[in-house]
Amino acid sequence: MRSIVSINRLSKTYASGHQALKAVSLDIHEGEILALLGPNGAGKTTLISTICGIVSPSSGAVSVDGFDNISQFRQARTLIGLVPQELTLGAFETVWNTVNFSRGLFGKKKNSRYLEKLLKDLSLFDKKDSELRTLSGGMKRRVLIAKALSHEPRILFLDEPTAGVDVELRKDMWNMVSRLRESGVTIILTTHYIEEAEAIADRVGIINNGKLLLVENKQKLMQTLGRKQLIIELRAAVTTLPESLGCYELELLDDGFHIAYTYDTLSKHTGITALLQAISEAGLSLKDLHIEQSSLEDIFVNLVAEKR
Repeated sequence: MRSIVSINRLSKTYASGHQALKAVSLDIHEGEILALLGPNGAGKTTLISTICGIVSPSSGAVSVDGFDNISQFRQARTLIGLVPQELTLGAFETVWNTVNFSRGLFGKKKNSRYLEKLLKDLSLFDKKDSELRTLSGGMKRRVLIAKALSHEPRILFLDEPTAGVDVELRKDMWNMVSRLRESGVTIILTTHYIEEAEAIADRVGIINNGKLLLVENKQKLMQTLGRKQLIIELRAAVTTLPESLGCYELELLDDGFHIAYTYDTLSKHTGITALLQAISEAGLSLKDLHIEQSSLEDIFVNLVAEKR
Protein backbone atom coordinates (compact mmCIF):
# COMPACT_ATOMS: atom_id res chain seq x y z
CA MET A 1 0.00 0.00 0.00
CA ARG A 2 1.09 3.57 -0.69
CA SER A 3 2.42 5.50 2.32
CA ILE A 4 1.00 8.99 2.77
CA VAL A 5 2.96 9.76 5.96
CA SER A 6 6.52 8.50 6.47
CA ILE A 7 8.24 8.88 9.84
CA ASN A 8 11.95 8.10 10.04
CA ARG A 9 13.71 7.70 13.42
CA LEU A 10 11.82 10.57 15.01
CA SER A 11 13.06 11.62 18.46
CA LYS A 12 12.06 14.44 20.78
CA THR A 13 13.77 15.52 24.00
CA TYR A 14 12.28 18.51 25.81
CA ALA A 15 14.31 21.19 27.60
CA SER A 16 13.52 19.46 30.90
CA GLY A 17 15.47 16.44 29.68
CA HIS A 18 12.40 14.27 29.22
CA GLN A 19 12.70 12.13 26.10
CA ALA A 20 9.16 11.87 24.78
CA LEU A 21 9.98 10.06 21.52
CA LYS A 22 12.76 7.56 20.93
CA ALA A 23 13.66 6.88 17.29
CA VAL A 24 10.10 6.23 16.12
CA SER A 25 9.76 4.98 12.55
CA LEU A 26 6.39 4.39 10.94
CA ASP A 27 4.73 4.40 7.52
CA ILE A 28 1.03 5.32 7.52
CA HIS A 29 -0.87 3.92 4.56
CA GLU A 30 -3.15 6.04 2.44
CA GLY A 31 -6.83 5.47 3.24
CA GLU A 32 -6.32 3.44 6.42
CA ILE A 33 -7.50 3.96 9.98
CA LEU A 34 -4.55 3.63 12.35
CA ALA A 35 -5.18 3.57 16.09
CA LEU A 36 -2.33 4.55 18.43
CA LEU A 37 -2.70 3.05 21.90
CA GLY A 38 -0.64 3.87 24.93
CA PRO A 39 -0.91 4.95 28.58
CA ASN A 40 -0.80 8.60 29.63
CA GLY A 41 2.65 10.03 28.95
CA ALA A 42 3.51 7.35 26.39
CA GLY A 43 4.30 9.91 23.65
CA LYS A 44 1.11 9.74 21.57
CA THR A 45 0.35 13.48 21.61
CA THR A 46 4.00 14.41 21.06
CA LEU A 47 4.13 12.12 18.04
CA ILE A 48 1.00 13.66 16.51
CA SER A 49 2.13 17.21 17.31
CA THR A 50 5.51 16.58 15.70
CA ILE A 51 3.98 15.13 12.53
CA CYS A 52 1.69 18.17 12.29
CA GLY A 53 4.64 20.55 12.71
CA ILE A 54 3.48 21.95 16.06
CA VAL A 55 6.45 20.46 17.95
CA SER A 56 9.99 20.52 16.50
CA PRO A 57 11.77 17.15 16.60
CA SER A 58 15.21 16.72 18.15
CA SER A 59 16.15 14.41 15.30
CA GLY A 60 14.57 12.39 12.51
CA ALA A 61 12.29 13.37 9.65
CA VAL A 62 8.63 13.32 8.63
CA SER A 63 7.23 13.53 5.10
CA VAL A 64 3.55 14.05 4.29
CA ASP A 65 2.67 12.87 0.79
CA GLY A 66 6.29 13.54 -0.17
CA PHE A 67 6.53 16.98 1.47
CA ASP A 68 9.01 17.47 4.31
CA ASN A 69 6.97 18.75 7.26
CA ILE A 70 9.64 21.34 8.18
CA SER A 71 11.18 22.67 4.96
CA GLN A 72 7.84 22.31 3.11
CA PHE A 73 5.59 23.00 6.07
CA ARG A 74 2.81 24.82 4.21
CA GLN A 75 2.32 22.08 1.61
CA ALA A 76 2.42 19.35 4.26
CA ARG A 77 0.13 21.09 6.76
CA THR A 78 -2.53 21.83 4.13
CA LEU A 79 -3.06 18.08 3.76
CA ILE A 80 -3.68 17.60 7.50
CA GLY A 81 -6.67 18.14 9.77
CA LEU A 82 -6.05 17.98 13.52
CA VAL A 83 -8.54 17.57 16.35
CA PRO A 84 -6.57 18.26 19.57
CA GLN A 85 -7.43 17.01 23.04
CA GLU A 86 -7.91 20.49 24.49
CA LEU A 87 -11.05 22.53 23.86
CA THR A 88 -9.10 25.47 22.44
CA LEU A 89 -11.78 27.81 21.11
CA GLY A 90 -12.64 31.49 21.39
CA ALA A 91 -15.68 32.73 23.25
CA PHE A 92 -17.65 35.32 21.29
CA GLU A 93 -17.36 34.11 17.69
CA THR A 94 -20.16 32.07 16.13
CA VAL A 95 -19.86 28.46 15.06
CA TRP A 96 -20.27 29.29 11.37
CA ASN A 97 -17.70 32.09 11.37
CA THR A 98 -15.21 29.96 13.28
CA VAL A 99 -15.39 27.08 10.83
CA ASN A 100 -15.48 29.37 7.80
CA PHE A 101 -12.42 31.29 9.05
CA SER A 102 -10.53 28.04 9.63
CA ARG A 103 -11.18 27.05 6.01
CA GLY A 104 -9.87 30.41 4.84
CA LEU A 105 -6.64 29.99 6.81
CA PHE A 106 -5.73 27.13 4.49
CA GLY A 107 -6.38 29.21 1.40
CA LYS A 108 -9.55 27.38 0.43
CA LYS A 109 -12.24 29.21 -1.49
CA LYS A 110 -15.60 29.75 0.20
CA ASN A 111 -17.89 26.75 -0.06
CA SER A 112 -21.08 27.28 1.93
CA ARG A 113 -22.60 24.05 0.64
CA TYR A 114 -19.70 21.96 1.95
CA LEU A 115 -19.67 23.71 5.34
CA GLU A 116 -23.44 23.34 5.68
CA LYS A 117 -23.19 19.59 5.06
CA LEU A 118 -20.27 19.33 7.48
CA LEU A 119 -22.19 21.06 10.28
CA LYS A 120 -25.27 18.94 9.60
CA ASP A 121 -23.18 15.73 9.74
CA LEU A 122 -21.94 16.84 13.16
CA SER A 123 -25.41 17.90 14.38
CA LEU A 124 -24.14 21.49 14.60
CA PHE A 125 -26.15 23.24 11.92
CA ASP A 126 -28.88 24.44 14.28
CA LYS A 127 -26.10 26.03 16.39
CA LYS A 128 -24.36 27.75 13.47
CA ASP A 129 -25.25 31.26 14.70
CA SER A 130 -24.56 30.52 18.38
CA GLU A 131 -21.55 32.01 20.13
CA LEU A 132 -18.97 29.44 21.17
CA ARG A 133 -19.19 30.44 24.84
CA THR A 134 -22.82 29.26 24.94
CA LEU A 135 -22.02 25.70 23.82
CA SER A 136 -21.66 22.62 25.98
CA GLY A 137 -18.36 20.74 26.12
CA GLY A 138 -19.68 18.12 23.70
CA MET A 139 -20.78 20.77 21.21
CA LYS A 140 -17.39 22.48 21.44
CA ARG A 141 -15.77 19.14 20.63
CA ARG A 142 -17.95 18.96 17.52
CA VAL A 143 -16.77 22.44 16.51
CA LEU A 144 -13.14 21.31 16.79
CA ILE A 145 -13.89 18.42 14.46
CA ALA A 146 -15.63 20.78 12.02
CA LYS A 147 -12.61 23.12 12.08
CA ALA A 148 -10.26 20.20 11.38
CA LEU A 149 -12.36 19.13 8.39
CA SER A 150 -13.17 22.62 7.10
CA HIS A 151 -10.38 22.62 4.47
CA GLU A 152 -11.13 19.07 3.26
CA PRO A 153 -7.86 17.45 4.41
CA ARG A 154 -6.62 14.11 3.11
CA ILE A 155 -5.24 13.13 6.52
CA LEU A 156 -7.11 13.52 9.81
CA PHE A 157 -5.52 13.25 13.26
CA LEU A 158 -7.87 12.67 16.19
CA ASP A 159 -6.10 13.02 19.55
CA GLU A 160 -8.27 11.41 22.23
CA PRO A 161 -11.38 12.67 20.40
CA THR A 162 -13.99 10.93 22.56
CA ALA A 163 -12.47 11.56 25.99
CA GLY A 164 -15.24 12.89 28.20
CA VAL A 165 -17.86 13.24 25.48
CA ASP A 166 -21.40 11.88 25.36
CA VAL A 167 -22.40 8.63 23.72
CA GLU A 168 -24.31 10.43 20.96
CA LEU A 169 -21.25 12.41 19.87
CA ARG A 170 -19.10 9.30 19.99
CA LYS A 171 -21.53 7.51 17.70
CA ASP A 172 -21.74 10.49 15.32
CA MET A 173 -17.96 10.75 15.22
CA TRP A 174 -17.32 7.12 14.35
CA ASN A 175 -20.01 7.23 11.67
CA MET A 176 -18.23 10.24 10.17
CA VAL A 177 -14.85 8.48 10.46
CA SER A 178 -16.23 5.54 8.49
CA ARG A 179 -17.59 7.85 5.77
CA LEU A 180 -14.30 9.76 5.58
CA ARG A 181 -12.31 6.56 5.18
CA GLU A 182 -14.67 5.47 2.40
CA SER A 183 -13.90 8.76 0.62
CA GLY A 184 -10.15 8.07 0.85
CA VAL A 185 -9.20 10.11 3.93
CA THR A 186 -6.44 8.63 6.07
CA ILE A 187 -7.28 8.69 9.79
CA ILE A 188 -4.93 8.41 12.75
CA LEU A 189 -6.46 8.39 16.20
CA THR A 190 -5.28 8.01 19.76
CA THR A 191 -7.77 6.64 22.22
CA HIS A 192 -8.18 5.23 25.70
CA TYR A 193 -11.33 3.46 24.54
CA ILE A 194 -9.66 0.31 23.31
CA GLU A 195 -12.97 -1.21 22.23
CA GLU A 196 -13.30 1.62 19.70
CA ALA A 197 -9.90 0.88 18.20
CA GLU A 198 -10.87 -2.77 18.07
CA ALA A 199 -14.10 -1.90 16.26
CA ILE A 200 -12.90 0.55 13.60
CA ALA A 201 -9.10 0.42 13.13
CA ASP A 202 -7.33 -1.35 10.29
CA ARG A 203 -3.97 -1.33 12.07
CA VAL A 204 -2.98 -0.80 15.69
CA GLY A 205 0.21 0.81 16.96
CA ILE A 206 1.22 0.43 20.59
CA ILE A 207 3.49 3.10 22.07
CA ASN A 208 4.98 3.28 25.56
CA ASN A 209 7.74 5.39 27.11
CA GLY A 210 8.36 7.08 23.76
CA LYS A 211 8.97 3.81 21.91
CA LEU A 212 6.77 2.31 19.25
CA LEU A 213 6.48 -1.28 20.46
CA LEU A 214 4.71 -2.60 17.38
CA VAL A 215 2.41 -1.70 14.51
CA GLU A 216 0.32 -4.53 13.16
CA ASN A 217 -2.84 -5.35 11.26
CA LYS A 218 -5.53 -5.60 13.90
CA GLN A 219 -6.74 -9.07 12.97
CA LYS A 220 -3.22 -10.44 12.63
CA LEU A 221 -2.27 -8.90 15.97
CA MET A 222 -5.16 -10.59 17.72
CA GLN A 223 -4.44 -13.92 16.06
CA THR A 224 -0.73 -13.82 16.82
CA LEU A 225 -0.64 -12.29 20.30
CA GLY A 226 -4.16 -13.06 21.41
CA ARG A 227 -5.20 -16.33 22.91
CA LYS A 228 -8.24 -18.51 22.98
CA GLN A 229 -9.41 -20.42 25.99
CA LEU A 230 -11.77 -23.34 26.10
CA ILE A 231 -13.76 -23.01 29.32
CA ILE A 232 -15.08 -26.38 30.47
CA GLU A 233 -17.92 -26.36 32.98
CA LEU A 234 -18.23 -29.46 35.20
CA ARG A 235 -21.40 -30.86 36.70
CA ALA A 236 -19.70 -31.23 40.08
CA ALA A 237 -16.97 -29.08 41.60
CA VAL A 238 -13.49 -30.53 42.15
CA THR A 239 -10.63 -29.32 44.34
CA THR A 240 -7.83 -30.86 42.26
CA LEU A 241 -7.49 -32.19 38.74
CA PRO A 242 -6.70 -35.86 38.05
CA GLU A 243 -3.01 -36.61 37.43
CA SER A 244 -3.92 -38.07 34.02
CA LEU A 245 -4.71 -34.54 32.81
CA GLY A 246 -1.34 -33.11 33.85
CA CYS A 247 0.08 -33.03 30.32
CA TYR A 248 -2.59 -30.54 29.17
CA GLU A 249 -1.53 -27.61 31.40
CA LEU A 250 -5.06 -26.94 32.53
CA GLU A 251 -6.11 -24.24 34.98
CA LEU A 252 -8.70 -25.06 37.60
CA LEU A 253 -10.65 -21.89 38.25
CA ASP A 254 -11.51 -20.71 41.74
CA ASP A 255 -15.06 -22.05 41.93
CA GLY A 256 -13.96 -25.61 41.14
CA PHE A 257 -16.69 -25.94 38.50
CA HIS A 258 -14.62 -24.59 35.60
CA ILE A 259 -11.41 -25.67 33.85
CA ALA A 260 -9.57 -23.36 31.43
CA TYR A 261 -7.55 -24.74 28.53
CA THR A 262 -5.44 -22.23 26.55
CA TYR A 263 -4.54 -23.23 23.02
CA ASP A 264 -2.73 -21.88 19.97
CA THR A 265 -5.19 -20.42 17.47
CA LEU A 266 -2.71 -20.87 14.60
CA SER A 267 -1.96 -24.55 15.27
CA LYS A 268 -3.46 -27.22 13.03
CA HIS A 269 -4.03 -29.39 16.08
CA THR A 270 -5.56 -27.68 19.12
CA GLY A 271 -5.68 -30.83 21.22
CA ILE A 272 -9.29 -30.16 22.22
CA THR A 273 -10.69 -33.49 20.98
CA ALA A 274 -8.05 -35.49 22.88
CA LEU A 275 -8.55 -33.33 25.98
CA LEU A 276 -12.30 -33.89 26.09
CA GLN A 277 -11.73 -37.62 25.71
CA ALA A 278 -9.17 -37.57 28.53
CA ILE A 279 -11.54 -35.63 30.81
CA SER A 280 -14.27 -38.21 30.21
CA GLU A 281 -11.88 -41.08 30.90
CA ALA A 282 -10.82 -39.36 34.13
CA GLY A 283 -14.41 -39.60 35.38
CA LEU A 284 -15.29 -35.90 35.19
CA SER A 285 -18.77 -35.09 33.93
CA LEU A 286 -19.12 -32.14 31.55
CA LYS A 287 -22.01 -29.68 31.73
CA ASP A 288 -21.08 -27.04 29.14
CA LEU A 289 -18.29 -25.66 26.94
CA HIS A 290 -17.55 -22.18 25.62
CA ILE A 291 -14.60 -20.37 24.03
CA GLU A 292 -13.19 -17.01 25.17
CA GLN A 293 -11.05 -14.84 22.86
CA SER A 294 -8.60 -12.33 24.36
CA SER A 295 -9.45 -8.73 23.54
CA LEU A 296 -7.24 -5.99 22.16
CA GLU A 297 -7.18 -4.58 25.68
CA ASP A 298 -5.69 -7.83 27.03
CA ILE A 299 -2.98 -7.72 24.36
CA PHE A 300 -2.26 -4.05 25.05
CA VAL A 301 -1.96 -4.53 28.81
CA ASN A 302 0.29 -7.56 28.43
CA LEU A 303 2.57 -5.89 25.89
CA VAL A 304 3.04 -2.74 27.99
CA ALA A 305 3.75 -4.85 31.07
CA GLU A 306 6.35 -6.94 29.21
CA LYS A 307 8.22 -3.88 27.89
CA ARG A 308 8.57 -2.06 31.24
